[in-house]
Amino acid sequence: MDVILQWLTEVAPGMDWQAVGRLTLAALLGAIVGVEREITGHPAGLRTNILIATSSCLFTVLSIKAFPLQGSAQDTARVAAQIVTGVGFLGAGVVLHTRRSVIGLTTAATIWMVAAVGMAVATDMYLLGVFVTLMTTGVLFLLAPLSSRLATRANRRQRSTQTGGSRPPEAPTGKGDGGA
Repeated sequence: MDVILQWLTEVAPGMDWQAVGRLTLAALLGAIVGVEREITGHPAGLRTNILIATSSCLFTVLSIKAFPLQGSAQDTARVAAQIVTGVGFLGAGVVLHTRRSVIGLTTAATIWMVAAVGMAVATDMYLLGVFVTLMTTGVLFLLAPLSSRLATRANRRQRSTQTGGSRPPEAPTGKGDGGA
């Protein structure tokens, strides 16, 4: 690895190859989550998750490298805090609220998580970023069937409660009132 880094430094002096590596890893981790979103047909798929992870990583790298701590006048955490706020705004844009349901919360949470992974990679917490990506992808894939079954069960209960019984009301047949 050091040989490759040394060769790259000679080829393009002045390029921060560690930052390039961080950005590449952030893009790869964002892609892993994005593939799951694409496969399951949800919004914010492959490209979106790559861009969110990479941009969060880049903003974090820039906040550390471009604004190093010098006395009390500079605070690199401000950029990180704004990433959280900005990504929250993006996530809010994918949430839809109707009379009966709220959809898009998982997509919003995924957007927020991918941004956090990008920030983790930017601060050299590579294993944490990889672990969270794998955990999140596992949650999205493995718990989807359970979540679907629970939602179906809740919908049945709700319909049952609205009709006043455990079975749906019978439709009129048009044959009178049953002999009364």
